[in-house]
Amino acid sequence: MTEFFMGLGLSYEMAWGLSTICGILLIAFPLMLGVAMIIYADRKIWAAMALRKGPNVVGPLGLLQSFADGLKVFLQETIIPTAANKGLFLIAPIITFTVALLAWAVIPFNSGAVLADINVGLLYVLAISSLGVYGVVIAGWSSNSKYPFFSAMRASAQMISYEVSIGFILICVVLWAGTFNLNDIVKAQQSHVWIINGFVANPLLFPMWVMFLISGMAETARAPFDLTEAESELVAGYQTEYSSMAFALYWLGEYANVLLMCALNAVLFWGGYLPPLDIPVLYLVPGFVWLLLKILFFFFIFSWVKATVPRYRYDQLMRLGWKIFLPVSLGFVVLVSGWLMMTRYGPNRAEEIAQFGAVRGTDKVSSYDCETTGGRYAFINSTISGAEDRGQWTVKESSGATLPAKFDDRAGPDGDMMAHLPIIWQSKSGPVKAVFSSGDVVPPEGPTGSGVSIQRAGVEQSEMGVCTITHRFLHKGERA
Repeated sequence: MTEFFMGLGLSYEMAWGLSTICGILLIAFPLMLGVAMIIYADRKIWAAMALRKGPNVVGPLGLLQSFADGLKVFLQETIIPTAANKGLFLIAPIITFTVALLAWAVIPFNSGAVLADINVGLLYVLAISSLGVYGVVIAGWSSNSKYPFFSAMRASAQMISYEVSIGFILICVVLWAGTFNLNDIVKAQQSHVWIINGFVANPLLFPMWVMFLISGMAETARAPFDLTEAESELVAGYQTEYSSMAFALYWLGEYANVLLMCALNAVLFWGGYLPPLDIPVLYLVPGFVWLLLKILFFFFIFSWVKATVPRYRYDQLMRLGWKIFLPVSLGFVVLVSGWLMMTRYGPNRAEEIAQFGAVRGTDKVSSYDCETTGGRYAFINSTISGAEDRGQWTVKESSGATLPAKFDDRAGPDGDMMAHLPIIWQSKSGPVKAVFSSGDVVPPEGPTGSGVSIQRAGVEQSEMGVCTITHRFLHKGERA
């Protein structure tokens, strides 16, 4: 999108700013519409399980009920309790609503379709989700009422209890994927077990998904963990003193958080935007459609649980988080890391370092002699032992333009492979830093049968006549 605005004659800074704003709106508006519709869906699911009809009057099949409710609260008067801290009382729902939207910035809706494709995307989500409790705590304290205050204390203890186990669960996913980038985590799930796309098919990660699903319900204070607004004990909890749009912002933030947890279940364990099975015909369906279907499936589970499972007592809630989820998730961190050390990093470590100078799954930076003639990099007198890697690569200029480049291997005089990477481009703005990302690269058989390949490579001309290339070595059949 940046290139589109630059084509209209705007500067790079202006084009980047406009494209970012458009990306935010493309996420926020459909999300708000989605929240309105899943509130309707939530009520219909509850009604069906209780043998009732649910919303069926406003609009066809009651589809406009959520919009009618939104209009009603918008027209109501905002009442602020006399003894409340007015500033904090008003800012609390804004915090809850805003934080609920921020985490969506790193959710990949398709390959490359993400607002902020950052390397620490999973840490960003964990940090942002931790901020959500502040809206509840501030609301409970600023209301200057005993029931909201009890609710705030419950919320703080509940969030902390389950975020600990969620952290250990995410460590297992990161260990297996080898990255915090959510887009790369999705790609690491392709054909993970046989033709199944998803960590959920992994016997070591399936229990982690079950615990993550339950912890997600506790993190979003959904039934049976809705102790923060238990109507039989706390009237309406932290929302007791709220009315009008302040009350509506809490509802929007709550359901946006629920959708976020559903999206994280899909992205971290069920292949995200990938189809359920690694079958070519299924890839004809756009990735965002698969992601949407998975989100709706998990939302149905959330609604199903709320309609059928009674509320936990508070001591049961704490016991589940501290005495069951915490030790089990910590034990699986040990199991997963131990398994990976034995199968991925352990047996051939010394041989790999001796032969290739790197361990599979790690980066190795090397400098080679190179020449540049007429906009062409060529590596000369450089060998990569035991590997022949052919594939189509992509070269990205600093300005964002994308051009194809051919990755060419030729055998050296001693039988090793001499890597020539001719890169042809038309530079528009000075020196170019080229970044490579591979397509389908099949690791070949190496001299010891281990099958080592260059899976990723980045090249940069650091000085005249010297080029730096970063290799990532993997064993045959593994993914970056």
